[in-house]
Amino acid sequence: MKDRHLLILGWVATATAVAMYLSYIDQIRLNLAGEKGSILQPLAAVVNCSLWVAYGLLREKRDWPIVFANAPGVLLGAITLATAL
Repeated sequence: MKDRHLLILGWVATATAVAMYLSYIDQIRLNLAGEKGSILQPLAAVVNCSLWVAYGLLREKRDWPIVFANAPGVLLGAITLATAL
């Protein structure tokens, strides 16, 4: 694949990952309304996304699509986890 195609693929994947993590907003709303969910999935998401953000930032040439795709997962996963307790 050409570099341009890979760049486009990376940003499309970033957009879909962000959309996936935005789905946490509904779970947070349900948790705050008293319908508690499992803590296992948001905990796994926080750990996984944190590792990917660290990986993207620690590379010699930072991998911004990976960082931007996983940063919402850290934040929204942590909020979901906190509201599920």
